Amino acid sequence: MTGADEPLPISELTFEDALAELESIVRRLEEGSGRLDEAIAAYERGTALKRHCETKLQQAEMRVEKVMLDGSGAATGVASFD
Repeated sequence: MTGADEPLPISELTFEDALAELESIVRRLEEGSGRLDEAIAAYERGTALKRHCETKLQQAEMRVEKVMLDGSGAATGVASFD
């Protein structure tokens, strides 16, 4: 948290932290507790967290593919995805 219970910007979260927060949001929404406006805000953040996790997974997959496809097929290291 960044203070005053304000969540970290999603772009600063690791895959694991984003996934944990997304799982927490899903549990809260499934419980049905809380106000409607809070549920809508949680759903919107959950959607953004899902996109963030998908992007992180795609980036990791591309890095692995670069290793597998390198030169003559020998793994010589990992090139940056950027």
